Amino acid sequence: MEKAVKNKVAKAVVPAIDVMFQALSEFGAKVVPPKKILKMLPELFDHPDQNVRASSKGLTLELCRWIGKEPVKSILFEKMRDTMKKELEAELANVSGIAKPTRKIRSEQEKELEEEAVPETTGASTSEVAVPDAPMEIDEYDLVDPVDILTPLEKSGFWDGVKATKWSERRDAVAELTKLASTKKIAPGDFNEVSRTLKKLVTDVNLAVAVEATQAIGNLAKGLRTHFSGNSRNLLPVLLEKLKEKKPTMSEALTQTLEAMHKSGCIALLDVIEDVRVAVKNKVPLVRSLTLNWVAFCIETSNKATVLKLHKEYVPICMECLNDSTPDVRDSSFSVLTAIAKMVGMKPLERSLEKLDDVRKKKLSDMIGSATDTVLSSGTVPTSSSGAATSAREVTDSSTMRRSAASMLSGKKPIHAAAPAKKSGPAKSTAKKTDGGPQSKASAAPEIEDVEPSEMSLEEIEERLNSVVKTETISQLKSTVWKERLEAIGMLKQDVENLTELDKSAELLVRLLCAVPGWNEKNVQVQQQVIEVITYIASTVKKFPKRCVVLCLLGISERVADIKTRAPAMKCLTAFCEAVGPGFVFERLYKIMKEHKNPKVLSEGILWMVSAVEDFGTSNLKLKDIIDFCKDTGLQSSAAATRNSTIKLIGMLHKFVGPDIKGFLSDVKPALLSALDAEYEKNPFEGAAAPPKRTVRALDTASSTSAASSDGLPREDISSKITPALLKNLGSPDWKLRLESIEAVNKIVEEAHKRIQPTGTVDLFTALRGRLNDSNKNLVMATLSSIGVLASAMGPSVEKSSKGILADVLKCIGDNKKHMRECTLTALDSWVAATQLDKMVPYIAVALGDQKSGSEGRKDLFDWLSKHVSKMSDPAEALPLLKPSASSLMDKSSEVRKAAETFMNEVLKICGQAAVAKNLRDLPSPTMAIVAERLKLSSVHEGVLQNIIHILDFPIVLY
Repeated sequence: MEKAVKNKVAKAVVPAIDVMFQALSEFGAKVVPPKKILKMLPELFDHPDQNVRASSKGLTLELCRWIGKEPVKSILFEKMRDTMKKELEAELANVSGIAKPTRKIRSEQEKELEEEAVPETTGASTSEVAVPDAPMEIDEYDLVDPVDILTPLEKSGFWDGVKATKWSERRDAVAELTKLASTKKIAPGDFNEVSRTLKKLVTDVNLAVAVEATQAIGNLAKGLRTHFSGNSRNLLPVLLEKLKEKKPTMSEALTQTLEAMHKSGCIALLDVIEDVRVAVKNKVPLVRSLTLNWVAFCIETSNKATVLKLHKEYVPICMECLNDSTPDVRDSSFSVLTAIAKMVGMKPLERSLEKLDDVRKKKLSDMIGSATDTVLSSGTVPTSSSGAATSAREVTDSSTMRRSAASMLSGKKPIHAAAPAKKSGPAKSTAKKTDGGPQSKASAAPEIEDVEPSEMSLEEIEERLNSVVKTETISQLKSTVWKERLEAIGMLKQDVENLTELDKSAELLVRLLCAVPGWNEKNVQVQQQVIEVITYIASTVKKFPKRCVVLCLLGISERVADIKTRAPAMKCLTAFCEAVGPGFVFERLYKIMKEHKNPKVLSEGILWMVSAVEDFGTSNLKLKDIIDFCKDTGLQSSAAATRNSTIKLIGMLHKFVGPDIKGFLSDVKPALLSALDAEYEKNPFEGAAAPPKRTVRALDTASSTSAASSDGLPREDISSKITPALLKNLGSPDWKLRLESIEAVNKIVEEAHKRIQPTGTVDLFTALRGRLNDSNKNLVMATLSSIGVLASAMGPSVEKSSKGILADVLKCIGDNKKHMRECTLTALDSWVAATQLDKMVPYIAVALGDQKSGSEGRKDLFDWLSKHVSKMSDPAEALPLLKPSASSLMDKSSEVRKAAETFMNEVLKICGQAAVAKNLRDLPSPTMAIVAERLKLSSVHEGVLQNIIHILDFPIVLY
């Protein structure tokens, strides 16, 4: 392949890259060595043929899936052109998931067959230990070639420099070593003399030399790793002793070097116990505390097996340091003990804790408890990792369908929808289209706009606007006479309105007005004219830069607070919203209004927000941010005007979002709650019936997509709160524990403002499902209530997460207690509000035909259906319910027959006679006769029966 990619013919290079791409995607980085590919890629990035460049980018992206983005970026980016870097950076955003091989070489296949032949008992034990789905970890260190630094170090005059009498010469000599050692991998060699020299220089009288020597040791440790372990142990006592240095630069360099020595494997805590013992008895408290901090870091970054070996040595050291007279040393000792407990549990510390007094025992227990809680809370990761594994599986499956490296670009997915039916023909043609041609350019990831304005002097602005604005006009804008400034701004306004290509000069003109006359202008007329010019520019140009909005917002918000300039300033803010979207304007205004000293900036700014929400709606706003702003800033203000403005803003949000917003404001003061309720009545929920009055001209694709896919109000992830203990207690033999767990579920939903994500709720629904069959009927009713609460809080996603729990809910309708049936119907009300009746029909059809439902239960269910069937989005979805309803017309209970007849009449109204008759065609003759008779006696017109008979061609005798 190395020869093939150097071929002069581009058509021969692309297939060679594709072969490497296919091999890597199918067999993985363990079989196909990434190191060789990384060596080939730099030449391919500069290839004159665009198809080769596109394929090389695709191969790079596939490599990122196997060894990670950071190693690839650090090795390749320094060898790329800037344009290639930008293109690849944009493509890297689309790389996600963990890659896994889909094919195996023969030796692995034979090994797999041998493992399958091993008895089940052995297989079980090995499968527990082995984790085949774990991602392959590749160290960046293994991907690069070692670099010899001893030879260039000799030539640089290092040995003469370190002996120089001038400190600057010694520093420069060591700096050269630091620079050479900064390479990722250093070739092993004899570094003993270098280490001895650095050991002396660390204690140099000049601080700059000592810092440089310390950094050089750190770089050598990173580059040589285990080859530097002997030298590291010799250097450690000096470095620990040097921790007494209080200068921040030296302290920081020492900390980084010591951490690098441990992370690189140069030092193991087991080998340096004596050095640590000496350091923690040092007469300088700073040495003692920083040494213990380093030990804590080493333990945190070690594995459990290592900590199990060393804790017997280090726990006594720490216990002794807990009696130190310096608080920092005691705190550091606590940190080490906490790190040990976090890694191996409390058992190693039990005996030691007994020797402590109550105060220290409590502090240590609290620290260990918080650390343990952190570990437990991270226990939810495996759940999400299974999702990651699923996505990785999808990515891996799709990678087997790719036939060209260039198909990785611009987030293009493999063409496997048509692959099973058709062979390589269509796939080849598609690959040709995507290989580097104009299509790939068109589908490239959009560039992210830089919203932070850079510094630009007034002279530079004037120079660049020389052809647009007259010099006299700018001179008059700087005048101290307000009339001259007013005349100049009028002339500028005319010039701007006459410009044919305003887009090119828009940002410069805004920058000019922000500088002269600027936002400190005292004359009201000039202020008004400046605002009008900016408003005209924002509303006229095709694309108004967000940088311009950032430049103007502070000044405009101050003008909103002034009654003389309020109207034009509010109009300008609205123009900004039309140009860049209200979401960006609101986001920037929050901080300005919150921190401004003038309270009117806040109150009047919020009033403008009310009109902006009314004009643009909420689809482009981050509702969580605006609600938090209202709660934390607006409603907490001491100024009545600000509170009233905030109440109006929340009322306007209610008009678009609905009653769900109340859940986010339940913890405000009662007086404010009553005021909010009154505002809700003035702005009743309209939803889709309240279309925005204004639209955004250039809306970001990402923001519009997220707005379309979201229902506005944020939903909270409660997966961390659904702990294994909670799920276990839901199945506890103790009914009190079961009840407490059900109440805990309600509390979790309440704390999430009754808006939750489906993440982690599958296990919760499984546990609640068991409680629907509980022997304690009160617990069953409590469970039904909880299921209704969860359905309301989750919305449409409850259907996928609930795993068919609705069937068990409907079984409760057959209970002979009226209160139980009412609880069931309440849960069904919540469910239908969340998912619509269409999704519930299959479960209800089964429940109607189940005799265990009882006559009272079926009667209540028919009554409930009669209320909701007319609200169905697709009336035809109700037709499957007709046959079980027809059977109920022959029920022994007159109430069931009457309720079934009422429901069938409702279906007849919304679906029509023909659809109903067609659906009932297969009914037995006696049932059909009764149905026809009942339908005739219903409120529908008299021709219904004749139509049914005509369609069915079935002779019926009426009595």
